[in-house]
Amino acid sequence: MKGILCTLTATALAALGVSASSGAAQGASPKVPGYIKAAVAEPTRPQADRDRDADRKPELVILFAGIKPGDQVGELMPGGGYFTRIFCRVVGPSGHVYAVSIKPAVTLPPRPASDAPPNPCTNITADSQSATDLSLPSGLDVVWTSENYHDLHNKMFGPADMKQFDLAVFNALKPGGVFIVEDHMAGVASGARDTETLHRIDPELVKREVIAAGFKLVRQSDVLRRTDDPHTAKVFELKGKTDKFLFKFQKPVS
Repeated sequence: MKGILCTLTATALAALGVSASSGAAQGASPKVPGYIKAAVAEPTRPQADRDRDADRKPELVILFAGIKPGDQVGELMPGGGYFTRIFCRVVGPSGHVYAVSIKPAVTLPPRPASDAPPNPCTNITADSQSATDLSLPSGLDVVWTSENYHDLHNKMFGPADMKQFDLAVFNALKPGGVFIVEDHMAGVASGARDTETLHRIDPELVKREVIAAGFKLVRQSDVLRRTDDPHTAKVFELKGKTDKFLFKFQKPVS
């Protein structure tokens, strides 16, 4: 069986204190709140973002994350701002998005300028930090990283000290706050072997690292799973159609 997540039955998950998502994992049709639908339908979103929605399923993953109006969200490695442009609308004027890029530990060639229009939201603070000195505002409701946790294991970023990095996330969250990790699935028991070459990571390694920082895995979702991905191709070759895991880790309330 290709996917690690599929090896756990609902009964086994319950025994571990972990629930599957109420959507794809159980075949139900989840009810997406209007504030999420409106943020995804926002007309200022670039067409290039909209073209990716079918694969990235923003309504369902944000529903899974539980981001809502008024939330304080830390977004790590936001890339071109695909989710940033949605988050800022979801949290609204009473919330805030802290979009933190991670500085490479090596010198990279300059990247072409983005042709995306400026983000009209005013509730975003953008920052750039090194992985070794990550410092986020305290009391965050959610910290989010998508499709790039694996990158932190690569020489481009040091590689990062993942225990220190995950602990910085833990300390930034309020009690009960959640850390959402979405990334490209690597083969079973592959660890960090494919992070540099295929840009994939073993989800079991992610679980071990994040839990070691004090988090509890409380939910995982199959909404981004794809059975047609053999886990042996570079993610860029599949043009957004990779098999991905989606985890929700929680900082204990006490």
